[in-house]
Amino acid sequence: MADDKNIKTTTTRTGRFMKLAGMTASVATRYAGERVKRVFGSAEEREARLSQTYDKMASDIVNTLGELKGAVMKVGQIASQTQDFLPPEFSKALQKLQKEAPPMPFQVIRDQIRRELGGEPQQVFQWFDEKPYAAASIGQVHRARLHNGQEVIVKVQYPGVDESCDSDLKQLRLALKLGGLLKIPKEMVDQLFEEIRIRLKEELDYENEARNIERFREFHREDQGVLIPAVIPEFSTRRVLTLELVEGDHISQVTSDRYSQDTINQIGHRIFTTMADQLFKFQCIHGDPHAGNFAYRPDGSIILYDFGCVKELKPEIVEAYRKSLIAALYEEYDALDRYMIELGVRVEDKPPIDSAYYAMWRDILIRPFASRDEAFNFAEADIHQQVAAKTPTIWKYMDRFRPPVESIFIDRMIAGHYWIMKKLGVQAAFRGELERYLGLDKAA
Repeated sequence: MADDKNIKTTTTRTGRFMKLAGMTASVATRYAGERVKRVFGSAEEREARLSQTYDKMASDIVNTLGELKGAVMKVGQIASQTQDFLPPEFSKALQKLQKEAPPMPFQVIRDQIRRELGGEPQQVFQWFDEKPYAAASIGQVHRARLHNGQEVIVKVQYPGVDESCDSDLKQLRLALKLGGLLKIPKEMVDQLFEEIRIRLKEELDYENEARNIERFREFHREDQGVLIPAVIPEFSTRRVLTLELVEGDHISQVTSDRYSQDTINQIGHRIFTTMADQLFKFQCIHGDPHAGNFAYRPDGSIILYDFGCVKELKPEIVEAYRKSLIAALYEEYDALDRYMIELGVRVEDKPPIDSAYYAMWRDILIRPFASRDEAFNFAEADIHQQVAAKTPTIWKYMDRFRPPVESIFIDRMIAGHYWIMKKLGVQAAFRGELERYLGLDKAA
């Protein structure tokens, strides 16, 4: 349990700024020292020193972000799923932030409930469990019981994270810049951080999340086996969100003694169709698809949690994405290059991309969709390793690509679902389902 001094530091704007400023100074000093040494030694020695420097810088950043939680920890979680603008040492280190965050002391939670709901937790609720049910970057969840006997979960936002969001993001961006880590055009950095700021502001507004929940509940209303807990509005505010208790198994509990391979495969298909429905039909996606936001039942049902991060997509972006996938499936690389321009990923006034480059990425990413009949074994998948190995080739064409924010969120959604499928050990063939969503079954 954190001490009072540490609690005060992480929940006040001044304390957070000082910690982030200290992290920034440390990162900048390490990078400056590495640049001085860069003129000495062979290329292999310089590469080894740079990797070691990145390891130390990543450790500084991860430790600080994990302690502070809030906006900066959320950015770290997003960055851990992104392979194209941070060195691999950082992507690997930031994976630690995807695990459940250490909880805040109950005193902090009690004070926040008193401010938001007007009374002590034991007064507002018939029963309130002081032990956290789950802890995350911007808040934590506790089990409780209403006075009418209904079992609920209560999501309580950490104090101070909303007020410090903007200053946190500015300081984190400065740290990444001074550490020489933002190797993408400034225009794209501006766009990316502004989009993250907007999404975080939405996520910090639990009233907005309540509206998102009802929206997604309506969209998935007729989907058998897709469950989304309902909001209890009388016990919800901007910083406290109370939901009906809908329990399932964490991904770590999906084991062979309780889940057959057929059930796991059924869950995999349900995850895929839920994702594809949101992308191609609803055109609004659940933007935080990590393992903690899903639960499962032995009947093959899936439960979706946490709708703070939701991204509504422009119809023209979804259509360009659909056409790009079709072109990639059929290895029509000239068409793919045109559709990538429509999507906003490719800079229009730059020379076309070599077809061999597109083919390289297509051959890696197509594997779960290669066959209509032969199941792809996600448990043995190494797509992430192949992507990481090819990531350095991105720099060759960096001036020709400018991924729009919408595609970054789509890519994040797909990457998150890939990791969930891999951890579950899904074995399934998705080619036929993908073709139906792309409209290729109608064209046949």
